[in-house]
Amino acid sequence: MSANDLLDAARTRLGGAPREALGELIVPRRLLGIARAPRIERRGSAWHLGVLLLTDDAVLATGEVVRARHDAPRGYTAESQRHRAVLAAAASRGGFAEGEVVHIGWRMLEPAVLERGSGPGTDSGPGTDSGPDAGPLAVVDGVVSVRWSAAAGYMPLAAYLEERVALLLDPPAGA
Repeated sequence: MSANDLLDAARTRLGGAPREALGELIVPRRLLGIARAPRIERRGSAWHLGVLLLTDDAVLATGEVVRARHDAPRGYTAESQRHRAVLAAAASRGGFAEGEVVHIGWRMLEPAVLERGSGPGTDSGPGTDSGPDAGPLAVVDGVVSVRWSAAAGYMPLAAYLEERVALLLDPPAGA
């Protein structure tokens, strides 16, 4: 089965499953030399399937995930905490509800790259593709696969989607 066929089958199964918001970080230009606060603008919604975000007509690679919350003065021990708080406040300024999950920094993938025989992980060799992005998707030994973490190897996309769709449709207790 091709990557597009597998993704279409997953979309069909997901039907009414919950989606999460997609956003884009907007840093406004300075006004009279004064910096204005960034905001995250809504760009749609997608099903979150691990390293993939699946929309009605596209597949995206996951970027950062934040929960919107109002800006409040806080002390931070780490710069990464401060960065996440800035993003959470930007989501709130962009109109996302308090606590709403927002994906930013995602990127569009082109699974058709795999069918053309170019792209990361295919016979042309890793990293040789300078065209469209297949992201974590690759063809390994003739099987469409996905790298589900930076340290992990590839696993067949069909099995990955089966597992992730099942988790989204029937999450474990307490999740």
